[in-house]
Amino acid sequence: YLTALALARASDLFAAGVDLEGVHNWNLEIPDWVPPDNPQRQPAAERLAFESSPLAYMKTWKSPVLLIQGDDDRNVQFHQTVDLAQRLRKQGVYFEEMVIPDEIHDFIRWHSRVKGDSATAAFLEKTLADSR
Repeated sequence: YLTALALARASDLFAAGVDLEGVHNWNLEIPDWVPPDNPQRQPAAERLAFESSPLAYMKTWKSPVLLIQGDDDRNVQFHQTVDLAQRLRKQGVYFEEMVIPDEIHDFIRWHSRVKGDSATAAFLEKTLADSR
């Protein structure tokens, strides 16, 4: 979450980042602001949740990013990463994705952690070398 928010709000300060299992839209992650079938919506709370989300600042996101998430993440909806990738692609922001099959939110297999860490190091070496 913090990486995506930093890149979206301050791409001029951050040359690149790695978004690991990130929340990009709080309205999706906290759907219980009000029950979905409740006609009494809370627009102020929904607006605040969205404004606290990286998606609210997509227009200023320019920095490259590596997106990493397990496809069985039960803490952060996998769709959050799919949606962000589509928005980054539409905006022309360079990104790479790593989806780890059969893995949950804080990876439980050692191999998954090593794979993610290795991809992180390689991505940052490449993108930071390109930004010099």
